[in-house]
Amino acid sequence: MKVVIQRVKSASVTVGNEITGAIEEGLLLLVGIHQDDTKEQLEWMCEKILKLRIFEDEDEKMNLSVSDVGGGLLVVSQFTLYGNTKKGTRPSFIEAAKPDKAEPMYEEMISYFKEHSDLNIQTGKFGAMMDVELINDGPVTLILEK
Repeated sequence: MKVVIQRVKSASVTVGNEITGAIEEGLLLLVGIHQDDTKEQLEWMCEKILKLRIFEDEDEKMNLSVSDVGGGLLVVSQFTLYGNTKKGTRPSFIEAAKPDKAEPMYEEMISYFKEHSDLNIQTGKFGAMMDVELINDGPVTLILEK
């Protein structure tokens, strides 16, 4: 599993002309599910994200988590994180989980965040063509892989 984490001042996802999710301060999570990912990996990733200290405290040090600042999470599925470009110029997505596995895991991640935090949890739409807008804060961008 790969998650690109972006600390944002605000972020939103639009599908067609409809906003499916929007947050103010918080984290935009671009989530890639690998074909071999497990529930244990998913839970580890969720806990790590909730506890990552990447927000600044009063001394401008990264000491606070998204939970500490009461931020939001905007969770967006992105199978292209598993695009392999080692050969040729056209990415191969063979390592990405197929939708019948990826979608339930994506939904499980969203449920985990809702059950284990009081944060504003918003989402994109699995499998849809999405427009993602954000104001990156910092910028702070991390890649978690498990």
